[in-house]
Amino acid sequence: MAAHPLVDEALRKASVAWVSVGGRPATALWCLAVDGVLHVVSGPGEQAAPGLADASAARVTLRGDHGGAVVAWDATVSRLSPTDERWTEIATQLAGKRLNAPGSTADLVARWSTECVISRLTPAGTDPATGTTLPAGSQAAPPRESPAARPARKPFRLHRVRGRRP
Repeated sequence: MAAHPLVDEALRKASVAWVSVGGRPATALWCLAVDGVLHVVSGPGEQAAPGLADASAARVTLRGDHGGAVVAWDATVSRLSPTDERWTEIATQLAGKRLNAPGSTADLVARWSTECVISRLTPAGTDPATGTTLPAGSQAAPPRESPAARPARKPFRLHRVRGRRP
């Protein structure tokens, strides 16, 4: 079954997708769309995609040039195995999109074949949320707890600032 035309168009332009698995908050993931399927790599040394490696379904939201959500759709999730005939083609294309990759493309693809997972997110065929069926609010969530967060301190001053003299 062919995907919705808006899903196809958004997939062609997608470089980042918001993916939610099992009711968790959506995570921004860099991705590659090939033949109407979104491919995402995750694992050690790569982006964190909580729950995606073991999931069978996910919710994908793609945004437009204006930054707002354009389409949200349900996806079936499968894994691309290193033994699959398309592994080299897809993994090489993904490695080309990987920013600040350590080593060569061949090294990256070889590491992914042993340590990481390439997930395939295929539109499930259900009607996507578009236009007025998308949530109207910002969907902003409070920041998650992180060891990187620290309390703000008062700015340091080298001298005392005095008021203007008459």
